[in-house]
Amino acid sequence: MQGIAAALGPLFLLILLGSVLGMSRIPGGDFWMRMERLIYFLLFPAMLIATLAQSNMSEVPVGRVAITLLGAMLIFSALLWWLKPRIGLDAAAFTSVFQGAVRFNTYVGVAGAAALHGSLGATTAAVALALMIPVVNVLCVLTFIASGTLGRSGLWRSLTALAQNPLILACLIGIALNLSGIGLPGWSAGTLELLGRAALPLGLVAVGVALRPQALMRRDLGLWVSSLVKLALMPALVLALAWLLGLDPVSRDVALLFAALPTATSAYILARQLGGDAELMAGLITAQTLAAMVTLPLWMRLVA
Repeated sequence: MQGIAAALGPLFLLILLGSVLGMSRIPGGDFWMRMERLIYFLLFPAMLIATLAQSNMSEVPVGRVAITLLGAMLIFSALLWWLKPRIGLDAAAFTSVFQGAVRFNTYVGVAGAAALHGSLGATTAAVALALMIPVVNVLCVLTFIASGTLGRSGLWRSLTALAQNPLILACLIGIALNLSGIGLPGWSAGTLELLGRAALPLGLVAVGVALRPQALMRRDLGLWVSSLVKLALMPALVLALAWLLGLDPVSRDVALLFAALPTATSAYILARQLGGDAELMAGLITAQTLAAMVTLPLWMRLVA
């Protein structure tokens, strides 16, 4: 347990630091909004390209990891739609509950995988992202469409954003460079690696800045349903699938880590732009991030 705490503890301290900076409005203005865009569009894609382009992906059982993570995601997506009329949520609230249950915080996931298992953990995490990011974005856009919260312009905007998603593009570029044998020639490897090193600590601080403690005052059934799925049921199913498929310890740990992650802070922006319940989404992000500081180490301890 001490090893897990030593690996994950600094990540949570950076998130808490970000929360303090956000509440203190340091350094003020729109600094953190601009910083988050820099991380999302440059630093994190650079890290993904550097990792995927240079890694030995044969070390990762891609097929079994895909079945484990995507299988669990699809099962709970179907379950949430089955529950929709039974829990009495309106369309906007349901889209936020859905996002809260299936989206995951990429910064915490990659940082945690690297802290627990070094370069192999980071490679496995990058492969998991390449599998999950396109699927989760398509599922969320389809949910907005099926719920009827999108207008015609909103549908076009969401499809365009999906095609231009920098994380999806970075995964495709990194995999293409790897499979083609080109890799990262010359100084490009060192440059992308330096950019990538800045992504995770800054990303974790930005997660803390985005927390909205005041949103926790809203008592909503959707918050409990979404958080139960994300922090308890999803990791339990992924752990069972990993055991059934015989995943190696590193792949199993990374799959469990990604299943147990809190939802992504970017879900708030999507909820606000595409007709979701933004206030509920803010509460979900905050509640899950804070709760994961307890639940995530417990899940990892279970398989240690």
